[in-house]
Amino acid sequence: MTNFSDLKSMNDLVAKDIIELQNRIEKFKTGKIDEERFKLYRLTRGVYGQRQTGVHMFRTKIPFGKLTTQQLIRLAEVSEKYTNGNLHLTTRQNIQMHYVKLDDSPAIWTELSAVGVTAREACGNTVRNLTASAIAGVDPDELFDVSPYVQAVYEYFLRNPICQEMGRKIKPAFSSSDRDSAYTYFHDFGFIPRIKNENGNEIRGFKLVVGGGLGAQSIIAQTAFEFIHEDQIIPFMEAAIRVFDRHGEREKRFKARMKYLIKKLGLEEWMALVEQERLAIKNKEVKIDRTTIESQLPAQSEWPIIDVADQSKYEAWLMTNVFEQKQKNFFSAQIRIPLGDIHADQAKKLAAIIKKYAADDLRLTVNQGISLRYISRSALPHLFNELSALGYAKPGFDTIADITACPGTDTCNLAVTNSTGLATKIEEVIAEEYAHLIGSSDIKIKMSGCMNACGQHMAAQIGFHGSSIKKKALVIPAMQIVLGGGVADDGQGFIAEKVIKLPTKRIPDSVRILLDDYENNAEEGEYFNDYFQRNGKKYFYNILKPLADIETLAAEDFFDWGQDSNYIQAIGVGECAGVIFDVVGTIIKDGEEKLSLAKEAFEKEDWSDSIYHSYSSFIVAAKALLLSNDVKCNTHKGIISDFEKHYVETGLFGFETTFAEVVLQLNKKEASKDFANSYFNQATTFFKHVITEREKQLGGNDKEVIKSYYTA
Repeated sequence: MTNFSDLKSMNDLVAKDIIELQNRIEKFKTGKIDEERFKLYRLTRGVYGQRQTGVHMFRTKIPFGKLTTQQLIRLAEVSEKYTNGNLHLTTRQNIQMHYVKLDDSPAIWTELSAVGVTAREACGNTVRNLTASAIAGVDPDELFDVSPYVQAVYEYFLRNPICQEMGRKIKPAFSSSDRDSAYTYFHDFGFIPRIKNENGNEIRGFKLVVGGGLGAQSIIAQTAFEFIHEDQIIPFMEAAIRVFDRHGEREKRFKARMKYLIKKLGLEEWMALVEQERLAIKNKEVKIDRTTIESQLPAQSEWPIIDVADQSKYEAWLMTNVFEQKQKNFFSAQIRIPLGDIHADQAKKLAAIIKKYAADDLRLTVNQGISLRYISRSALPHLFNELSALGYAKPGFDTIADITACPGTDTCNLAVTNSTGLATKIEEVIAEEYAHLIGSSDIKIKMSGCMNACGQHMAAQIGFHGSSIKKKALVIPAMQIVLGGGVADDGQGFIAEKVIKLPTKRIPDSVRILLDDYENNAEEGEYFNDYFQRNGKKYFYNILKPLADIETLAAEDFFDWGQDSNYIQAIGVGECAGVIFDVVGTIIKDGEEKLSLAKEAFEKEDWSDSIYHSYSSFIVAAKALLLSNDVKCNTHKGIISDFEKHYVETGLFGFETTFAEVVLQLNKKEASKDFANSYFNQATTFFKHVITEREKQLGGNDKEVIKSYYTA
């Protein structure tokens, strides 16, 4: 049980979040909240179901991966106290903790909040963590530091009513330069810095790409603007998210991302809808405070000359893990964290080293590592020695030796095969047999336990995702090999192509075949992806095909990595966007809750939020009556038109104009006090009519909703 007295010194909104989570848990445990409904709630508070029964994963939301050493230490202490003591660094620059008891989640959040770390909207159908180049602010190639912009976007959309219950998640990314180290090309919103001069003044802005995504159907983002002014990035995102919330698919989860909406409508029509929405958004421009992100430099900058523990390893480390910042005579050092896993005691020791030699501003990286900054030249040998003693001075950061892998079947419900054991084995193969490629190769290896791409396998030159192969009654653990993804030197992004599926125990041999073939046959200076494109995927299918012969499998090939018995495929249900099994009366109560939130926002003079909550009340109440007549509900737009057909045209409800014109006033009028008040009153009147109509329908019994119908 959380000690609520600990919350007194916190921000009111944070304290409210934690108390509400505690209350919802109690209601769930006493049967007052349905399991599926509770699941949707807890996901937006960072509490995610784990493969193992009775425990959860707790995910934090850390914008652009920025942490202080104090925050890292607190995360470590919390993991020791409430979990198995492991911190898992993700490709979204977050930290996850596993084996968390549900009852402990409010206490974990409370202790993390004391140092400014939140779990709000870390999972669920929300604007997820905003990622960025880990070297933003020190990148020699950057035009300006994107960090303050990421922070501003994060703060603007946190708890924003327009993005709490979308059809699916939204993932934004900011790159520090054209090299696109943030992989903006596969994000819903991707930002790359731009500067132009107008009348002798330097104007900042961004190239903006939209509608990208990985997963089963990967799509490269399209360019919405070659230049959008810095004051317009948040207004554009707000308008775009409102369009996504209203028009986005909700029934077919695998088609519910923004990339599919843009593909369906076409970029031009989608942009027109976004432009139409601009009238109603909260702010027509949002100025960014460029001074919000500062790095606290280490107390000591000059260090005595010392010998390094291993000169050759030190030189390799300098070559692959260290670069000089744009701030001359300062260096950035990158730390490889194998599998993204760091135990609490190691994390605390690492925090002490960072505080001593680098800025108190570490950044988690998209390849599950840690980036340090503002290290003086004289401090580098000292830093290397201490990192070596801790086991964190391995050369080869973000190279072929540094494999990105999701947790796979270790903890994830959706995983098909084990990622971590295979990644460890391949790293051994690279270190022992291909060490000469570490400093000179452009190849990156990434893997996921399923096709959902948490390990970003489709953005790798060599990628793998979990699958299976059948041999009569037996199921063989397998990996689908994909080739040709990643970012070229000029910043152009590529999506990998599927080549062949192989048993997991033969994947190390497939890596050997690919690398040997590349070394033996590539032209001088030819990058791997160029070599792949020149030969085509049929060529690579043919050289790997002998490994696909399942008739020659040994007994151990039927085991997955880390297993000692035959593979049993056990795929659970993912929780990123659950569906609800409910009754109409409960849904109507949701509409009442939206009205309450609209009133609360109005009293705080937040007209825009009040209007959006009133809009949500219209949609939820209309949906309840449609579901009472077994009418499927998918998009908000569909609910509006179906309500017109089933309830207005039949004479059960009457409006001076149409239901659509009443509800969609919100994108045709400015967010003012008068309109917020008028719209709230209309929503209240409509809700009362819905209650009256529902009472006529009941006949003493509420109606259970067909699960597949309740998606919007």
